[in-house]
Amino acid sequence: MISEDKGEKVQIKLPAEVAKIMGKWGGHSVRLAAARGALPMSGHNLVIVLFVFYNGDNPELKEEALSTLQTLPAKILLAALTQSELHPAIIDLIVHLRYDDTVVMQSVLAHPMTGIRSLLFIAENSSGQVLDMLADSDEILLKSDTIRNAIINNPNTDRVTCIRLGWIPPQGKPESADDEGSEDRVADSDPAQEAVEDDVANEEDLDEETLSKYQQLQEMTVNEKIKMALTGDKEWRTLLIREANKQINTAVLRNPRITEAEAVAVAQNRSSSEELIRIILLNRDWVKLYDMKKALVYHPRTPIQQAMRLMSFLSERDIKDLSTSRNVTQPIINNARRMQSTKKK
Repeated sequence: MISEDKGEKVQIKLPAEVAKIMGKWGGHSVRLAAARGALPMSGHNLVIVLFVFYNGDNPELKEEALSTLQTLPAKILLAALTQSELHPAIIDLIVHLRYDDTVVMQSVLAHPMTGIRSLLFIAENSSGQVLDMLADSDEILLKSDTIRNAIINNPNTDRVTCIRLGWIPPQGKPESADDEGSEDRVADSDPAQEAVEDDVANEEDLDEETLSKYQQLQEMTVNEKIKMALTGDKEWRTLLIREANKQINTAVLRNPRITEAEAVAVAQNRSSSEELIRIILLNRDWVKLYDMKKALVYHPRTPIQQAMRLMSFLSERDIKDLSTSRNVTQPIINNARRMQSTKKK
């Protein structure tokens, strides 16, 4: 099957179930039902059907396919993304429609067929946990300096991450009425690579102390990093919590100066490791916090039984949000719906 994607011809081998819908058996009413996601078929095949319709010539099928892709439950997209040979053009469509869906993007970033174009779109447009996952992936960052520079130039990227990725703030840059409050965040890169340039507005200047700490970090041994994680100030903790070595990042949570807000931020970061979540769960003072309970319920590495127990402390509004969320697992969704049903009775 040949389909159009962004003006390019894409050849996709259709599974038998999909070919049947596209063939003579699949009249307009059948195809329309498929575009609406109303036909019983596997998640993988449904996504292929929607991709073909979206890139096809029929405006009605294209519109219905777009609407369905935008609202499909995450578990259906995940079923497609478990297919190791999923075409990069299909992944790219998912990225453009669902780049703010943390659960879906986690699978996209791990998929072997995700192309540079898709990764660059995520780097330029994502925020929050999706952006953190991308910025923390050394494997992806090594693929192209263009991706690294796009993250740096994304206005949603925090300054510490920008420095970690190689951005050096301008020194002694004169301010004027035209550029006050803005910084040029283009990282040094290999001249052979095309840099992504952009002006990031409304950012405060990065102080020299933070830059100095990042530079010091590059020269520190593991033991020195652990010691600093246990004793350092907030800027040190912000830098060291991102370390891949669990001896270092878990030491940050044992720092007596760490604040409740910092602990909540760790729980809200979906890329935080299972070990970090385990340490948080053992701290009763932290778990008493409402925002912490909510963050732990949403976190993919919180044990399911503990997440369900914490749900009993959440507000009706948050339970309602969980019942339709695309960022939690199906057991959490089912439990939220059960809690709503019980409340109505």
